[in-house]
Amino acid sequence: MSGKKSVGRASVLLYVTLAVGFFFATYNFMTMVMQSRASGDGSSVADVYQDTDPVVRMPRKVSLVGKSSRKFHVAVTATSAPYSQWQCRVMYYWYKKFKDAHGSDMGGFTRVLHSGSEDNLMNEIPTFVVDPLPNGLDQGYIVLNRPWAFVQWLEKATIEEEYILMGEPDHIFVNPLPNLAHGNYPVGFPFFYIKPAENENIIRKFYPKEKGPVTNVDPIGNSPTIITKSLLKEIAPTWLNVSLRIKNDKEADKVFGWVQEMYAYAVASALHGAKHILLKDFMLQPPWDTEIGKKFILHYTYGCDYNMKGELTYGKFGEWRFDKRQYLNGPPPKNLTLPPPGVPESVVRLVKMINEASANIPGWDTL
Repeated sequence: MSGKKSVGRASVLLYVTLAVGFFFATYNFMTMVMQSRASGDGSSVADVYQDTDPVVRMPRKVSLVGKSSRKFHVAVTATSAPYSQWQCRVMYYWYKKFKDAHGSDMGGFTRVLHSGSEDNLMNEIPTFVVDPLPNGLDQGYIVLNRPWAFVQWLEKATIEEEYILMGEPDHIFVNPLPNLAHGNYPVGFPFFYIKPAENENIIRKFYPKEKGPVTNVDPIGNSPTIITKSLLKEIAPTWLNVSLRIKNDKEADKVFGWVQEMYAYAVASALHGAKHILLKDFMLQPPWDTEIGKKFILHYTYGCDYNMKGELTYGKFGEWRFDKRQYLNGPPPKNLTLPPPGVPESVVRLVKMINEASANIPGWDTL
């Protein structure tokens, strides 16, 4: 795949369609919704999930040891801001380290850049340039560009793999990642704060009763998810539409807040009859998850604050701390100070991995 790919400006017709969706929340792409889906081997959802772990909905027959030859393409949406760039560089560094490791099913990698123009990382990271949403459509919530970016990329790009891993810039691979999906059943991470059942009155605005029980809406976001390319192509326009509708619904916008695009993906998936395997070991999130173990992705979205005794001081700046938001305008310095003794393995590993990446990426300080 070439590192310099771009698409032309979106058509006037599509802009008009998006604008209509902005001003009239009732407009949608729901004619694309399938009434039901079957798994790749012809079995029904009930057949596949009759043999499941009651805590983590994971078919027991799905292997976690990477024996499958089914490659997946790693895709991460990003902007050209320094904050996004340095995280993408770290992610791509560790992708390259684990891509060909035993047990990995990683295929190609694409940074889907939704800034509308090339940036200074085009020669470093395989990148596909897409357009941002029309001016004002995101209402300051830049994450709305994520589903729009995937819609364009899936329509225009040549993607060899039949599966796609949707990731984010602040993801670091910590173990070789096999294809954890099962046929047409995607695999996702269950987020404790995505609670469709507790927000049923709001969910029903976008997932009506005739579509089924609210439990059909999985407690997930779009990332991390491994999903077939064909299914994602069907879900993505609906995901975009539901995202815009939620943003324009005052109640949903207020209640769902910064995770509303995650709810939109969950709702869109349910509208297409997609059920995700929910795998807790897909990802860890320091400082709450303290051990790496057999998990695959480290997500450093939370700040890590500790005193010099190695005690967590969350909610209060620690004597030692790491928070990605400290580096909004440029990359972290090389050789970050390691945490004090007693700090969990996950936090120590995070800092060491960022330090290794910054030490080995040429021109780290030049963003």
